[in-house]
Amino acid sequence: MASESSMANVNGRESTSLDGEPVVKRPREGVPQEHPLRTPKEPQNKVTVVLGAQWGDEGKGKVVDLLAMDADIVCRCQGGNNAGHTVVVDSVEYDFHLLPSGVLNKKAISFIGNGVVIHLPGLFEEAEKNLRKGKGLQGWEERLKISDRAHIVFNFHQAVDGIQEQQRQQQEGKNLGTTKKGIGPAYSSKAARNGLRVCDLVSDFKVFEEKFRMLAEHFRTMYPNLNVDIDSELQQLKEYTERLRPLVTDGVYFMHRALTGPSKKILVEGANAALLDIDFGTYPFVTSSNCTVGGVCTGLGVPPSYVGRVYGVVKAYTTRVGVGAFPTEQDNETGNLLQSRGREFGVTTGRRRRCGWLDLILVRYAHMVNGFSAIALTKLDILDTLPEIKVAVAYKVNGQPLPSFPANMDVLTQVKVEYETLPGWCCSTETARSFEELPVQAQNYIRFIEDFLQVPVKWVGVGKSRESIIKLF
Repeated sequence: MASESSMANVNGRESTSLDGEPVVKRPREGVPQEHPLRTPKEPQNKVTVVLGAQWGDEGKGKVVDLLAMDADIVCRCQGGNNAGHTVVVDSVEYDFHLLPSGVLNKKAISFIGNGVVIHLPGLFEEAEKNLRKGKGLQGWEERLKISDRAHIVFNFHQAVDGIQEQQRQQQEGKNLGTTKKGIGPAYSSKAARNGLRVCDLVSDFKVFEEKFRMLAEHFRTMYPNLNVDIDSELQQLKEYTERLRPLVTDGVYFMHRALTGPSKKILVEGANAALLDIDFGTYPFVTSSNCTVGGVCTGLGVPPSYVGRVYGVVKAYTTRVGVGAFPTEQDNETGNLLQSRGREFGVTTGRRRRCGWLDLILVRYAHMVNGFSAIALTKLDILDTLPEIKVAVAYKVNGQPLPSFPANMDVLTQVKVEYETLPGWCCSTETARSFEELPVQAQNYIRFIEDFLQVPVKWVGVGKSRESIIKLF
């Protein structure tokens, strides 16, 4: 009979053989062994996302510019040149529509993902226009990458956009208020599977030309009044091809290497905003892409597990461009004051923005969809002259409270808004550089927003420059 010392691991002691040597343990047959790949690993690099939480024009560009200063890669994942971001650097005001705002960081790579639709003349004209303003864009082509899977917006897409708006006006007496940049028709081509992508343009041009002519004829058939100069646009595209080719990359592989390689800070810049999302926005007065957090995954080829912090940008009041329901709109002196003090004109179209009180029902809904980690509250200084400030905290229809933000726009137009009235501060906040330097009433306004949404405010904007953004934590 074996001695006590030869018994296997008795009372926690190491097993030994009869001669005192340790026993080499061998796995028993049929017992599965743990494979190193089966041990869950946290992604090395996660993307940080900046998204609009209202109807756009919240000041995302300024927040992105701030975060992009130490980013390695800055990405656009959806939309087209219907977006408009203004960034002020060294007293120079840059306007971006297709280029990521982070292109001003000369140490970062800017990436336009597959979910973006690209109007090539618009892209190069935008770059040249900003180059004339200042030195910020020097060398932009050396630090820009474009996904080969991104779809192209053609001139006839833009013409069709205008025709469709005219038809809506004639048939229904109202239009959608699009930017007429061809975004909707281009996404329609993508969904109809007759669109053309960047990879088509930079490969065999003869094959591309055949497909282009077929697509143009398709739209001509649908819209007999469409005026298309096919040969002229093809010649223009051929000239752009040589400038475009060095910028084109396999977007999926590019993002995969960025996410799984050495440590990198990757920033995603959302265009448009939550309430303009094709699925979750105030349909049909929306854009044609997913501008909520899901668009990051589909528009860049990023797995959901690689999405890190999601920051929602919220203007201290509410604005909207074009038509559509707007519960807190102030078509009065207050609205005019917000519009004039906030210089509320669209970057892309120059249209006057409609203005109203901050709507926390709307922002809470955006948080439900996006799961904001924190909020950037912008343009607080525009409220500086108001003796009292109202904030929407509930909706009612026919005297009954609505539990959530309604999908039906007919319902949204009928809501009665319940407001909380807060005291204003009636002094300038523009020189404040910390939370403590803000007036007590402004501090309370910020805390009220945090308490209602149960989301912390991380940044507060009190001016146009980078320096005017106060970091709270």
